[in-house]
Amino acid sequence: MKQKAVILDKVYNPQDFEDRIYKQWIETDSFKPVDDNDKEPFVIVIPPPNVTGILHMGHGLNNSLQDILIRYYRMTGRPTLWLPGTDHAGIATQSVVERRLWEKGVDPRSLGREKFLEETWKVALDHKSTILNQLKKIGSSCDWSRERFTLDEGLSRAVREVFVSLYEKGLIYKGSYLVNWSPGLKTALADDEVEYKEVKGKMYHLLYPVVGSDKKVEIATTRPETLLGDTAVAVNPNDERYKNLIGKEVIVPIVNRKVKVIADTYVDPEFGSGVVKITPAHDFNDYEIGKRHNLEFINIFNPDATLNENAPADYVGLTREEARKKIIKDLEAQGLFVKEEPHIHQVGHCYRTHLPIEPYLSEQWFVSMKGMAEKALKAWEEGKIKFFPKKWENTYTHWLKNIRDWCISRQLWWGHRIPVWYCKDCGNMMVLREDPDKCNKCFGTNIEQENDVLDTWFSSWLWPFSTLGWPDETEDLKRFFPTTALVTAYDIIFFWVARMIMASLEFTGEVPFRDIYITGLIRDKKGRKMSKSLGNGIDPLEIVSEYGADALRFTLAFLAAQGQDVLIDKESFQMGAHFANKIWNASRFLLMNLEGRTLIPFDSIEKTDIDKWILYRLNNAIQRVRASLEKYRFNDAAQAGYEFFWNDFCDWYIESSKTSLNSDDEKEKDRIVSMLIFILEQALKILHPFLPFITEELYQKLPDTNGQLITAAFPETREDWQYVEEAQDYEKLQELVKALRTLRSEFTIPPSVKFSTIVKTEDKRVLDYFSAHAGLISSLAGLSELSIQSEEPDKTGSVAIVGKGFEGFAYIRDVIDVPREIERLNQRIEKTEKIYEKVDKKLSNQGFLTKALPEIIEEERKKHRELAEQIEKLKAYKKLLEE
Repeated sequence: MKQKAVILDKVYNPQDFEDRIYKQWIETDSFKPVDDNDKEPFVIVIPPPNVTGILHMGHGLNNSLQDILIRYYRMTGRPTLWLPGTDHAGIATQSVVERRLWEKGVDPRSLGREKFLEETWKVALDHKSTILNQLKKIGSSCDWSRERFTLDEGLSRAVREVFVSLYEKGLIYKGSYLVNWSPGLKTALADDEVEYKEVKGKMYHLLYPVVGSDKKVEIATTRPETLLGDTAVAVNPNDERYKNLIGKEVIVPIVNRKVKVIADTYVDPEFGSGVVKITPAHDFNDYEIGKRHNLEFINIFNPDATLNENAPADYVGLTREEARKKIIKDLEAQGLFVKEEPHIHQVGHCYRTHLPIEPYLSEQWFVSMKGMAEKALKAWEEGKIKFFPKKWENTYTHWLKNIRDWCISRQLWWGHRIPVWYCKDCGNMMVLREDPDKCNKCFGTNIEQENDVLDTWFSSWLWPFSTLGWPDETEDLKRFFPTTALVTAYDIIFFWVARMIMASLEFTGEVPFRDIYITGLIRDKKGRKMSKSLGNGIDPLEIVSEYGADALRFTLAFLAAQGQDVLIDKESFQMGAHFANKIWNASRFLLMNLEGRTLIPFDSIEKTDIDKWILYRLNNAIQRVRASLEKYRFNDAAQAGYEFFWNDFCDWYIESSKTSLNSDDEKEKDRIVSMLIFILEQALKILHPFLPFITEELYQKLPDTNGQLITAAFPETREDWQYVEEAQDYEKLQELVKALRTLRSEFTIPPSVKFSTIVKTEDKRVLDYFSAHAGLISSLAGLSELSIQSEEPDKTGSVAIVGKGFEGFAYIRDVIDVPREIERLNQRIEKTEKIYEKVDKKLSNQGFLTKALPEIIEEERKKHRELAEQIEKLKAYKKLLEE
């Protein structure tokens, strides 16, 4: 049957079809896993974005890489599930809602809990819809019918089951402990939510009078305001300077509190004055000393870090900063202030507000982590989980080996309310899976639920199995758990990754996934992390609007080298856009050539040696893309697809086919068009995971394709395409053409100007191959005449080129301005020699060789060699022209 030409628009415009294609995928249920119980499923649960967040470039990278994997494994025929969802993000979401209410002049607490939660649900659902639509815009092929939310009914039930179960096992407990407190958020934080920053602070030297004498002891501290809560002074028992003080009392200034001088080996005699004030309620080290020595714990702060009623009356209500200034002023007035000096130290900050945290004594709920951490370590030791790249195993194991109990209670309203009830009549505490209506001890109805909610991570650490229906034995849980891979950022290895492994082992006996791919960070071209404060962020949807989703995805994948950060700016995405444009234009050219053609089934096509070369290259590309994706080497996979399509297919095979396309032989036209369309179809399949929209649009315009590309089979390598000898022959042809093109470029000979060439070879295979393809070589290199021979030619007026098994002689003197070229070569030689001399001088500098990194030195040596070769080549060209 004769084909009709398919006419594509001249200009590639992704806005014309991306939304239409995505809608088509949704309408055909293309994102749902196929029913095939014989094949192992490939499953990813999405790292749930915060419900109040917006898609940033980090999300763009993370979700593009996940979708590449999902689309690839879907095409291999495995039942493939990418389960989407969002996180209620307790602290972040409550902060957003509170800020909005304050802007309206409404105090959030004045609404009461229920009304506040109503307002928060409205905001959460609105934001949830926005971010999911953003994910769809970049082509995420999630099974939206299985979408979950960490506060939905099913996940809430799972959270309660885990809390009660851990409590029954004795792994959840409540107590008054020192915790990391965020004054800005007015809630406790887990250790992992504290960011330590180097701060240029001060060391303050103060004097504490010794009781019963006129002596004073000098104390050095970075936080003089906390002296209001001091309950001891400590020295090292081996410090000879202060042995006579041990057991005596000193007076804490301002509050005039008598406290004992205690001995504790924690005290470093070399730090400060060697005497340390002990404030057990506001310092983690002091807290441990306080427990060892049975000291009094005095909390001097309110939840917002202002001074409370335990401070003197004229200090109550002051902020930490205000109290510090007043302390110094009052100590100076009493003659008890010695000096202050610069001091750089690490200070913990809240990961949300970025304000200094306050060690704060309060009643909180904790999970005992040691036993679960040991199981998670063992799973790694036994090879049940693997990190890509491997270096992140060190972060994982270090955190597990040094784990502390997890503070899981948060003083918020938005979140999973802790399933604990207190009887106001008899004091009974109930930890239950279902809400009670009366006390199970005295049967009174005067009961009240715990006010605190659980840390957001307490729901997300159950994500891989709770989203599949646990604690019920659902079909999804049986079929898709454990999941296959996790793609996430390094900064939540301990927040989330390690905890998911612990929870899954504890409640299912299985690891939640086998492979953990840790993405790099997105940075700007200067290597800076993208942030609002620097104003260097890039909105992925802006890129989609300007260049298309395919350009966004392909560029990110192409740059995502395993273990490295991605450095980009807006212009970087032009690379992906140019590639998509190349795919469009090449396809447009081939589809136009369908007119009047009768297509031949692939296996019936008589293959030429050049056809066999492209099949060899196709085989190689398929193998590289498959192997790279299965090892999470996204940039290698993208590069393999790019090189095959742009270089092998477009630059060489299509160009080599134009002689046949332009011939008068109708059968040859049918044959070559059939080959070209077949290779195009295979190339679109290879590229689909990276550029899903354009490949789907073009695939559906190809003749004889059935259904959609998204569910088509990914190409497999074939033994009968291992045309090694044919590939080697064509590669020699490429080497000759490239050398002639380089020569044309070196001597600035325009494409319209042709010159003659003689190729000498004593290798009969090369001689026969070049002779058979002399017309093609002439066409590709722009030659006026080409002779292939085994005899030595007359070299007069020629410039020599050398290849494997052949020599070439390009007769260019007649087509160039020789004196002008000699002058140009002199200028290039002079410029290159100057650069060479600079590099040579650097490599002769012993200081550079001693101080520079080995890779920098090797880079300079490489440059040195290349410049030397370039100078030698330019001088050879000049000599030839002067003869």
